[in-house]
Amino acid sequence: MSSHVLGVSVQCGLGHERLDRSETCPISCPNGLATASMRCNNGSPDSCYNEAMPAKKVRVDFRKNRSERTRIGGWTRKFNEHGFEEESEVANERIGGKCELSRKRTVVGELTDNNTDFDVLPDVDTERLLAGRVLRVHGVSSVVQTDDGRQFHCVTRRILKTLATEQRQPVVTGDRVLIRPASAEDRRHCRHLPEEGMIERVEPRTSTIARMSKQRKHVIVANVDQVLIVASAAEPVLKPNLIDRMILTAEQSGVRPVICINKIDLIDPAELQPLAGVYAQMGYKVLLLSVESGFGLKHFHRLLTNQSSVVAGQSGVGKSSLLNAVDPHIQLRVAEIGNAQKGKHTTTTAELIQLSFGGYVVDTPGMRQFMLWDIIPEEVFGLFRDLRPYENRCHFPDCTHSHEENCAVKFAVGEGRLDLRRYESYLSIRFGQ
Repeated sequence: MSSHVLGVSVQCGLGHERLDRSETCPISCPNGLATASMRCNNGSPDSCYNEAMPAKKVRVDFRKNRSERTRIGGWTRKFNEHGFEEESEVANERIGGKCELSRKRTVVGELTDNNTDFDVLPDVDTERLLAGRVLRVHGVSSVVQTDDGRQFHCVTRRILKTLATEQRQPVVTGDRVLIRPASAEDRRHCRHLPEEGMIERVEPRTSTIARMSKQRKHVIVANVDQVLIVASAAEPVLKPNLIDRMILTAEQSGVRPVICINKIDLIDPAELQPLAGVYAQMGYKVLLLSVESGFGLKHFHRLLTNQSSVVAGQSGVGKSSLLNAVDPHIQLRVAEIGNAQKGKHTTTTAELIQLSFGGYVVDTPGMRQFMLWDIIPEEVFGLFRDLRPYENRCHFPDCTHSHEENCAVKFAVGEGRLDLRRYESYLSIRFGQ
């Protein structure tokens, strides 16, 4: 019976003593596999049998952000300076033939499904890492809170920043990550500074709220249960089309949208009844709120309790003021609205906040526009709850519900069964008007 040196450290199924990396397995490997099975020191080969599966090597795409120029430039400038009498044509100039293939690298890890933002999860030593959640991101640095309540200022591992992805940043607020704390030797001369570490891996996200920015995916927040779409009845003016765009993003991501209309003390609440009634009939929860009078704040408090939420909306609608009203311990910065009836972007970065009464909430900067990401025009109609039931009643199966004859959607709008403003909002989003 031959023996082999263990390549990994595991524990048997009965919870017996963990084998050290340097110990020798007392049983032979089945089928001649040198990295296969072992037994613990206290058990038998039949009762304590585990397989140590080696990590897989996969080929993944990397970003093309540090490659040199394929062709040498500046020919015109060189000719104007000295011509080509003294220098012959560069003999080593060539065009790379590998193209996209040259950007692939071999990474040890695990392939993920198509629902995640990364193609691979890098293999890491989980026993030496700490699990935590990203509270906020400042450029290349992220603040991570671990499960024991400690906060670390972390940089992101190089491989996470170079993996080819459509998103602007590899780490966003709300991400669940694994970090490697800085060693005591590294912190020997800077013990007075905050604890530091490195983000080794970003765990798969359960949900994201994202928009398009400069033709790339801008993930605002990850791993939330509901999005509170905050608008104001006045100052600044209410934008229903912005609400519709956020609802579409929430529907696509599987996050529950809640519509919160703040500052109702500035107008007659009856004026909001037609708009609020349309959303309520579709099954969306609508809250009318006022920080000044306290109206609706109890419902807002119950909505946040023991939930992971994100508040989003245009600048100046009172997102931070609402959170301060329901939890005075937060003390977020607020500012008066400007003379142009626009917000001043007092909140500059998305921040994950733990509520004193249970739950988490993400306060986000104000947004003046919300471009949809990963929603093609043909998918827009299916994300409108009120229009969707009429899809199969149109005469043409590929009806766009805009100019076609015998369109059931246009008939329903004309008869008053569908809201005209919602239909116009669909046309605006569908055709990019």
